[in-house]
Order: sequence, then C-alpha cells, then structure tokens
Amino acid sequence: MASALWQGNWISRTRIITGLVLLTYVFFHFINIGLGLLSPGWMDDFQDIRQLITRSLLGSLVLYASLILHAGLALWNLARRRTLRMRFGEAVQTLLGLLIPLQLLSHLVFTRYAHKIYGVNDEYPYQIVLMWASPEVWQQSALLLAVWIHGCMGLHYWLRLTRWWRPLIPWMAGLAVFIPGFALAGLLTEGRRIYDLFAEGSRRAELMAGFNWPSREDFAGLYRADSGWFTAFLLLLGLTAAAHLLARLLRRRRAVQIRYAFGPEIRGSRGMTLLEMSQAHGVQHTSLCGGKGRCTTCRVVVDEGGEHLPPPAPPEARSLERVKAPANMRLACQIRPQAPLTVTRMFRPDGQKGRAHASQGSEQQLAILFLDIRGFTARTAGQLPYDVVFLLNRFFDAIVPAITGAGGTVDKYLGDGLLALFESRSPARSAQAALDAATAIGHALRDFNARLAADGEPEIRIGIGIHLGELVLGEIGSAGHAPRTIIGGSVNTASRLEAKTKDLGVELLISARVLDAAGYESGHLALETFQLRGVAEPLRALPVAYAAALPRTLAAEQR
Repeated sequence: MASALWQGNWISRTRIITGLVLLTYVFFHFINIGLGLLSPGWMDDFQDIRQLITRSLLGSLVLYASLILHAGLALWNLARRRTLRMRFGEAVQTLLGLLIPLQLLSHLVFTRYAHKIYGVNDEYPYQIVLMWASPEVWQQSALLLAVWIHGCMGLHYWLRLTRWWRPLIPWMAGLAVFIPGFALAGLLTEGRRIYDLFAEGSRRAELMAGFNWPSREDFAGLYRADSGWFTAFLLLLGLTAAAHLLARLLRRRRAVQIRYAFGPEIRGSRGMTLLEMSQAHGVQHTSLCGGKGRCTTCRVVVDEGGEHLPPPAPPEARSLERVKAPANMRLACQIRPQAPLTVTRMFRPDGQKGRAHASQGSEQQLAILFLDIRGFTARTAGQLPYDVVFLLNRFFDAIVPAITGAGGTVDKYLGDGLLALFESRSPARSAQAALDAATAIGHALRDFNARLAADGEPEIRIGIGIHLGELVLGEIGSAGHAPRTIIGGSVNTASRLEAKTKDLGVELLISARVLDAAGYESGHLALETFQLRGVAEPLRALPVAYAAALPRTLAAEQR
C-alpha cells in the first residue's frame, strides 16, 4: 500500500511532499491562534517556538520552497490539462488553490516582509491590531479556512488509496472541523482583548513601540510591494491560461477525428484513450469499472481505421478473449487513436436511462457466507409443500437474526440455503463480522434443534462456507426491476467451501483469507489445502466441526 501512496512521477510525489509540509505548517498555525482562547502568554510562547523552526535558514528554505513548488506545479498541471472538465471535488480544490494567493501575498507582505525589511515585530497581537477594525480580519480568516479545506481535500484524495483511512474518516472529519473552529475562537478572544488595549489609548504608545509600528512611509512601501506581488501573480495566472489555450489549439490542430455510429463526430487529442475522448466531449459511453480495464463494457467495434491501431496489449487481449470478441473489437479505455476511426459502441447508455447509480456496480473486498441444509430433499420427501415451506420459514426465522445481528445481510435465499454478505468499511471488519455470524448461527441452530426435538422431529444439520474476496455489487435486471446482487469468483469459492463441508462431516469451513483479514495467525491453525471445483488455485481453509465452537477452536489453536 505504501507503493500506492507514492505512485506517480516526480511531479506527483513533489506535490504530495510539499503539500504535507504546508498542511503541517497551517495545522500548527491554527493551533497557535487557538491558544489565544486559553492564554495570551501561551499564544506568544508557542509562536516563538514555531518561529525558531520556520524562520531558521533551513526552515525558511523548506517552507518557501514547498510553497513555490506546490503552487508552481499546480499551475503547471493546470496549463497542461487537456480539458478543464473535472469532478466537483477536484474543481472546488482547484478553485480554492487559485484563491489562496490573493490573500496570502498580502499576509506575507505585512508580516514576514515587513519584519525583514522594516524590522516590524510581527507577533500575533500586531497582526490582529493591523486587521481588526477592517474587513481584512474576515478576509484573512477566510484565507486560512480556504487553505485548510484545500489541504484536507488533498490529504483525503491521497490517503483514500489505503485500507485504514476509511474507518478514520469520521474522526478526521471531526478534527478537521474542530481545528479551524478552535483557531477562530482564539482569534476573537485575543482580538477583543488586544484591540481594546490599543483603541482605548492607555497602552497604545507602548504597544506601537513594542511592535515597531511602521511609519507612513513604511506603510506606503508595504502597499507598493503588495500591489507588485499581486500584479505578478495575476500575470502568472494569465501565462497559465495562455499556455493552456495554446496547448489546446496545438492539440486541436493535431486532433484525431472520431465518428460514432448512431452518434456524433468529435475531434479528440492524440494521446487520449477513446474513452477519455468520449468523456471529454460529453459522448455517452458505458464504462462500469471507470476506465481501468477491469470490465469490457466500454468495448467498441472498429468499423473503419482499425489498421492504424496497435495490437491489443496482454491485459486487453485477455479481457477480449473472455468475451470471445472478434478481431475488430477493442476496449475504448485501452486504445489511443492516432488516425481517424469509425466505431460502434457495443453498449449504448441510452437504454440505461432511469437506472440508479448502483446499477453500474461497485467493487469491494468483502466476506460472504454460504449456508445449506444437509439432506433436506430426503428429509422432506413425501411431505406436503405447505409443511416444507413452514419448516424452512421456521429455520430462517431462527438463524437469520444471527446474521443480521453480526452486521450481515441476506443477499438471496437459495431454496434450503442462503447467501449472506457482510458489508463493512474494511475487509478486517467484514471478515470478523462473518466469523461472529457463523458462531451465532451455531448457537441458534442448537436452540432450534432443541425445539424440534421437543416436538419429536429430527434435528437439522447444516454446512457453512465463508470466504473473503473481490466482489462487484450492483443492480442486475431490466431497468426498474433490477434487484441488488453480488458477482465475482469469490461467490463460487464460498459455495464450493460450503459443499466441501459435507465430505468432511463438519459444519463450517473458513478460508485462510478470512482468518488473515480478521487478524488470526493462520500459521498456528490446523488449515487444510483443498482443490475446489471451478477454483483455479488450491485453497487453504480451516474445518470446524461445530460452528458454535469456533471461538474455542481459534483460541485453542492460537495457544
């Protein structure tokens, strides 16, 4: 997962590192301002400690290099974008990033620049007095909030690649709201205190001397510097916009003409995939996996121009082979046209109107549980259909609460069995929920069999298979009549594990992946290796004679 966090070229990595440096600086800046809520002395002392680092030669070099590199690379990336179409979150983050310098430059001029050039003591009381009686105090507060939101969004987009980030999101969201609120409370508290002393005049001269308050001439110089830096930033924005427009014009001259059967004609930039061209021009093009090559729903028939395309790469070739695609069929997310093409989209989104977003499916790593009643057909032979239905309903009434109580849901009933799914924020929680459900099912089965015995009926025996793997959850069926279900090879694996319990004479068979995800050391467990029908690789799994005894089995094996 570490490699996923640091994937990308040197530009992406530099933006991540510089962004972390700047977010760390802003975090401690917020904490420093917030201390004004508690004690002016703590606020001053903490600022002195911070400045020992940020105003040292090394600290200044790291901080300002990060600021220049982060902003410069962001503008460079904006200039190089093929299109300004972007997700809402990305657009908000970009807009905030462009607004930040408008206020940040003024802040730097009247603090760090004033300190270096005019010897101003730019401690927090000076900054507050300077801004308090003007709209500047709210503009600077908005600046800090924009910086914080921009940084938090960047942090989320970076860490969402990890499995451990999602469970932390509620806690981090709370922290992200608390920190600026704490800072604003500190600003208001200290602002009222220090400005009252300054405005009433009793300590005005003393405070101005302590701040080394700039003279009229000094302020004029500061305003000139502020205006010059602001103009330079606007020129830089103009150069970025000009570079973007020039690049688009050049790409347009070298664009490739794409004609869609039953659709429009567009001109796409060389280097883009056909799917990216469709999305950039608003052409509806089905792609359930998001253009990652994990499905074949974006495939097209190349009617004309296919001879100019390179042969499919191995991943694309394997995907096309699975659907027995003809030679002129390609994946739109994998081909990059360099010459005019005429294509026909295999799956036209027009017919998908009215479907919910869930119909496109989502890929998750979850635990699934298969359960089946042993010998049910023989047991119910000769019984009336109503009696069979009554027995099944009594059985499901007894054991389904054990599944739902552990956080699972029954995806479907399969006659005398069921398939349960354990959706959770992480594979670890999903796996543990499945194990808890299996134990609870074991206890529920004992109670149910006790009631059957009291009625003079034979007991029910079951088999359970549990596995964890990649699944696709989505709505399958005609529009408006598409129940939510799951698909994936892991479903077949769980089914084969359940079937294997019959041969072993046990109630429960758990794959090693479930145990590993739940945090159990599988090396100390009595795992067996099985070659399951329809599963390519041998699978290690733990047989458990009785599901209710699972906790004791795991505890004994761990010892």
